[in-house]
Amino acid sequence: MPARISLRRSLAAIAALPLLTLAACGYGSESTDNDTTEVAAGAEKIDGLDSVRIGYFGNLTHATALVGREQGIFQDELGATKPEYSTFNAGPSEIEALNSGSIDIGWIGPSPAINGFTQSGGKNLRIISGSASGGVKLVVNPDKIKTLDDIKGKKIATPQLGNTQDIAFLNWIKEQGWKVDAESGKGDVSVVRTENSVAPDAYKSGSIDGAWVPEPTASKLVAEGAKVLLDEASLWPDEKFVITNIIVSQKFLTEHPAAVEAVLRAAVKTNTWINENPDEAKASANAQLEADTGKPLPAEVLDPAWESIQITNDPLASTLNTQADHAVQAGLLEEPELTGIYDLTLLNKVLAAEGEATVEDAGLGVSS
Repeated sequence: MPARISLRRSLAAIAALPLLTLAACGYGSESTDNDTTEVAAGAEKIDGLDSVRIGYFGNLTHATALVGREQGIFQDELGATKPEYSTFNAGPSEIEALNSGSIDIGWIGPSPAINGFTQSGGKNLRIISGSASGGVKLVVNPDKIKTLDDIKGKKIATPQLGNTQDIAFLNWIKEQGWKVDAESGKGDVSVVRTENSVAPDAYKSGSIDGAWVPEPTASKLVAEGAKVLLDEASLWPDEKFVITNIIVSQKFLTEHPAAVEAVLRAAVKTNTWINENPDEAKASANAQLEADTGKPLPAEVLDPAWESIQITNDPLASTLNTQADHAVQAGLLEEPELTGIYDLTLLNKVLAAEGEATVEDAGLGVSS
């Protein structure tokens, strides 16, 4: 890691696709250029590229992108090639940007990655690394819901029909022996599809009794008086499941592997720094959120949200496969062919060079 990093201080519609929708809470993106990182003297361009276009969401579950940008680590590894950033509010718009060539590499959740891969017949993207695990909770109105059994008959929000959290909640409902029509959300539990941005207001108005949502929305609801009833991590082996991956355009990966390797090297170094300096990293992520959105997260939201997210290089491939199975069982996804969705070759090269353990693709890699 560059020595300066440790010294630096931070400023304090469902998509029209068959069956399974692509995840999130809005559509559209915004190109942002608030970086002041300077190119090191004598640095050279990677693969002769003027720029590498990187996409991410303004979510703490995309902390690698937030911190790597704010700390200048992507620029350090890309030399004289400029990282150009676009922020997104939803999986569909980021996949569209990747397909159109507006971005080359992106941070994204598992459901849109699965859809982007399957809807293109396996031709448009690869998952090349993990980024984050966890950070999803069932939060409820404690006056109405005391136990998990009390969920029956209540109105619980998820971000969007068919998104990652919606599928997880539908699967949990099924495991309780309750019945819900996946498309309408009607049944023993009322599943109310509510954008993350409006969920706190919906909770305050009483139109929902709780929500199965990612961070920081879960902690925003807690700040409004909700209580955490269940952390989704407790339902997974070793309490780990993929919430964010890194994807790349197959065309860009084929034509510019050195640039992809440089971004992965930056991601791995960023993850190491985050895990070794959690407080500074939390401040860095929040500083970038403020730069992107004009508003930082308050401490009562930031602190619990940050603690529930695990930053990791491992894509946790077996859990992505399980999430796809849950979507199939809910009737929201046709049986997908996911072989080839992963290409972890460059990641494992970087990990080995950094003295880190390599990771597996659960038999879903290009050479599996």
